[in-house]
Amino acid sequence: MPADDLSTGDLDDPAAERSDTLVRGARVVWMGVRREPAIFGLAVVGAVVYGVATAGGGFLLGRITDQVLTPAFRTRSISTSQLLETFGLLALVAVITAVGVVLRRAAAGMAMYRLQASYRRDVTRAYLRLPLAWHHRHPTGQLLSNANADVEAMWQVMAPLPMGLGVIVLVLVSLAAMLLADPVLALVGLLVIPAVVWLNAAYQRRMSPLVTRAQRLRGEVSAVARASFDAAVVVKSMGREEAETVRFAVAADRLRDANVAVGKLRGLFDPAIEALPTLGTLAVLAIGTVRVKQGLAATGDVVQVAYLLSLLAFPIRAIGWVLGELPRSVVGWERVSAVLRATGELTFGERELAAAGPARLELDRVGYAYAGADHEQVPVLHDITFDVPPGRTVAVVGPTGSGKSTLAALMVRLVDPAHGQVLLDGVDLRELPRGGVAAAAALVPQSTFIFRDTVLGNVALGDPRIDEQQVWRALRLVRADRFVAALPHGLRTTVGERGATLSGGQRQRIALARAVVRRPRLLVLDDATSAVDPRVESEILAGLRQSGPETTVVVVAYRKATIALADEIFYLERGRLVARGRHDQLMASVDGYRRLVTAYEQDAEQRRSLRAAGSKPTAGQPTAGQPTAGQPTAGQPAAG
Repeated sequence: MPADDLSTGDLDDPAAERSDTLVRGARVVWMGVRREPAIFGLAVVGAVVYGVATAGGGFLLGRITDQVLTPAFRTRSISTSQLLETFGLLALVAVITAVGVVLRRAAAGMAMYRLQASYRRDVTRAYLRLPLAWHHRHPTGQLLSNANADVEAMWQVMAPLPMGLGVIVLVLVSLAAMLLADPVLALVGLLVIPAVVWLNAAYQRRMSPLVTRAQRLRGEVSAVARASFDAAVVVKSMGREEAETVRFAVAADRLRDANVAVGKLRGLFDPAIEALPTLGTLAVLAIGTVRVKQGLAATGDVVQVAYLLSLLAFPIRAIGWVLGELPRSVVGWERVSAVLRATGELTFGERELAAAGPARLELDRVGYAYAGADHEQVPVLHDITFDVPPGRTVAVVGPTGSGKSTLAALMVRLVDPAHGQVLLDGVDLRELPRGGVAAAAALVPQSTFIFRDTVLGNVALGDPRIDEQQVWRALRLVRADRFVAALPHGLRTTVGERGATLSGGQRQRIALARAVVRRPRLLVLDDATSAVDPRVESEILAGLRQSGPETTVVVVAYRKATIALADEIFYLERGRLVARGRHDQLMASVDGYRRLVTAYEQDAEQRRSLRAAGSKPTAGQPTAGQPTAGQPTAGQPAAG
């Protein structure tokens, strides 16, 4: 199975799953024991105390029957000292048993929750470590399921496991006590054990594929829900609430049916596993009565054996619980371990960059392709070669689908090129250590993400080296200081989920401040000011240029005002670098470039003319915000 494949591998084959579920489940359990040996050992001690005390209670009850109760019935009298001694011994056994139960439950629960928390952290660290290309291949809903439901299922077995081990001790001690009391009755009662083993084996064969399917469907439900929540604006604005409700209902119904199937099987298994010891107890009482009449057994022996068997009814279920949780543990581990084993494609070296000053950016015959639906490669960029001298501002321009955003991602090593090199200061990005690119370069993507945090938290991102003074400086540089100061609590104002309380332009300026506050040597803006009005955008870009020659800036844009601020322009078409030069040179020599950068102004001018004339556009005539030939689909930007 590939390291980064989140499928369950052999678990999709019921035959393979039935053959080694117990073995793989035991391996998962052993991993948990090794990770939390002290706490799990304490739980086992509590379980052993419980098992020994419970079996000892049965032995004590048999002795009390023969030595206290039977003589009392014959003489119709009992001394106070005998009563006190009897109650004292029973109370002592009860206290010891209770201590064992409390110790077992507390330690087992602590071990389970500590393991779940530890593996959730491991999975989250793996997500943050893995490259963007890996995340593109795995649905967000499934990744959420891996970090939550799968980790929980993986370690749920640790709660009943100590009790199951205590039951084994209880059975062994009870077996010895029953054999000492009456071997015949003991053998009659212990016929229950093979029946329990057979029933559990049959249960495992049927339960494993059902649990596997339920775990997979949990991930699908999460994926559908996450997509609907993330696209709430689209769903509501397009009137697709009913369609999304139906889509979620279909996934939820499939999960419900899978869980119902699991519940039905457990509903049959639990009464059966509980009835077996009870049937054994009834058989012991029936045969024991005959043996007492024949003088072959004492009344206390029958009571002892019957009592011990009746006690086994509930604890034996713990073995069933353990065995019932093993399939879920195996499924959870397979899915979680696929994430933990994943390495992605990124490798790192030990080269270092210069400590200060603007960076020199070079692309040498860079190509890139995305993996398609059937794993075929879809080329996006072809042999891109150019260089950006330190401290320069360049613009990357091209129609939609020309590869601009992919190029921006390559510049900050969110992905690696399929061939060619991306270099900073002459060093291939793949030769830098982990974190080396992020320390020197920053990307502001076109899709802005704002955390549900304060403005200060969104800009500083918890970096203790960034103080409020630096944050205010960055906000002033991106023309965000005025609206932030007007917020109820200024920098301490908490914005909504994904910045819902801010406008699109405000969110983009917060994202810009987040990048510039770190004083990157290379700043890549991927259409990062599309929601800001042109006047403010011009002020922001001019401010970046005038703040000093400490940063090399690459701007992915299509507005003429933005492009005009660049020292040089790179024009892309269909993933190829078609032309480079100054704005006036490209306007005069490249038709595609000229049509693209003038399309917005032509559209805006047409709209103004129509408004002045008091008319509306005719059918088929584009309006403002609608793309014309060669124009990006971004439409008219919202006011920032």
